[in-house]
Amino acid sequence: MKSIAALQNRVTPWSDGLEPTDAELTAVEAEMPVILAEVELLDALIVLLYRPASEFDGRRIRRAHNRVLTARRDAANRAAGTQVSGDAA
Repeated sequence: MKSIAALQNRVTPWSDGLEPTDAELTAVEAEMPVILAEVELLDALIVLLYRPASEFDGRRIRRAHNRVLTARRDAANRAAGTQVSGDAA
């Protein structure tokens, strides 16, 4: 029986630089409301794969879609440096 061995070095050598930087973690944290809203919308849409849509499902999808739009708007306003609605002046 022949043993199988890798003939090449690893494609990506391990280094300490593979951990996310503080700036990358901050960017992910700032984007988290958008991510959570999109996950909620996906959950509402996935339910429709298994059963026909009801009036309740339609309302749930509309509310989830509105949350995604609101989260995206707020993220864009923060990125642009403008005041987000509800912030103190």
